[in-house]
Amino acid sequence: MRPRSRVGGPGGVVGVLLLTAVFATLQLANVTGRDTPDTRNYLSYALSLTGESKRGAAAATIDYVCASRAERARRDQSVHVVRFHRPDPSAEVLAECRAQEWAVVEPRLAAGQTGGHTVPYMSERFMAIFEARPGYPAFLVPFVLAFGTTWGLWAAGVVIAGAGGVLVFLILRSLSVPVPLALAGQALYYVLPCGTTAMRPMTEGLLMALTLAAVWGCALVLRAGRRRTGLALVAGSLLALFTVKHSQALFLGLCLAAAGGVIALRRHRRLRRRPGGPAPREVLPLAAVGLAGVAATLLLARLLHYPSEAESLQDLLTGHFARPDRARPWPEFWQLQGNFWAEWLRRQAWQPLFVAALAAGAWGALRRGGAVGGFLVAAAFTGILTQAGHPDINIWGERLIVLAWLLPVVGVPLLLEPVVRGARVPLPAQGQPDRAGAVG
Repeated sequence: MRPRSRVGGPGGVVGVLLLTAVFATLQLANVTGRDTPDTRNYLSYALSLTGESKRGAAAATIDYVCASRAERARRDQSVHVVRFHRPDPSAEVLAECRAQEWAVVEPRLAAGQTGGHTVPYMSERFMAIFEARPGYPAFLVPFVLAFGTTWGLWAAGVVIAGAGGVLVFLILRSLSVPVPLALAGQALYYVLPCGTTAMRPMTEGLLMALTLAAVWGCALVLRAGRRRTGLALVAGSLLALFTVKHSQALFLGLCLAAAGGVIALRRHRRLRRRPGGPAPREVLPLAAVGLAGVAATLLLARLLHYPSEAESLQDLLTGHFARPDRARPWPEFWQLQGNFWAEWLRRQAWQPLFVAALAAGAWGALRRGGAVGGFLVAAAFTGILTQAGHPDINIWGERLIVLAWLLPVVGVPLLLEPVVRGARVPLPAQGQPDRAGAVG
């Protein structure tokens, strides 16, 4: 059995708590204004779970969305070079927003569209997609009950984002990364788009936290000698992901199974060439859990009559069912897919930070993380799959692909580990060969 890694003693615990506290404090600068169009669906679902009536949930959700919109309008005007001296527009924006939102919801309620947990902001066919995601609204319930709508969503975001950073620290410590670098990984999670997206009232923050929990489970199995705990953590993460967004459970299960199979095959070949090396049996249980997660996701989705991939495709191509269904959706989807990635690569060539971060993270994960690094790459790849399932260029760099940022968050500290530990890094020879040096 391999030695169990330590969190890092009192210093590590203090560092983790301090970073989390600093991050939470900084989030007080933006208590409102983080919502997206999806927020109202999740919030109304959560309010419904608390026992609120459909009309009461609609009123509270509309008030939250419109208050955020009014606050953003006030801030924007205060720094506008022409309109900064004009009166506060908050009241006008608030009234206009409420009128617009109720103009959409009221007729649907009057027509009897009151089924399910969400408020009918759109057609029943579209809202069915959010009805299949009870995990995040259920998570919000205690926060909304304790702190109300505005502060409840903010507090839930702080907890979710904070937990993601802590999980990054735990993964790196399980890989025996020094405490300062593990804390750097936690800080990277907070300052990169991971932290920003996790604070928004959407599912992505919880998806990232659960995906990191699964990666930590892999690290516990492969590096800390805690097989049962690690496998249970991976299985539990997949189950929780199903309740939050079942497509993510499917993607993660597939990627973990694929990574386990590839790693096991490579180890088997090495074992044949050099007997005595690491056996493939250590990664096979993780691959089996991933496959079980895929099978369970497909079975439960069918039994619960969740929207299929064909329905999701029609939602994409019809602008949320605002247009007639496409007769031949798959050819159109693949054409859009090609157009999307061509444009994505063009934009990356213009601003290559994301691609460079992915490359550095992958290098660190595969070179320094061993088999766990392979599972990390697989988990981060679910962000690419999620984006590929929704090739919408308007949100490509913000939330759908955000899971891919987990790769540099964990992989870059691994890449820097030899430098921090004082390893000698060879430098290119300059002048005579005996003048080639190294830095400590």
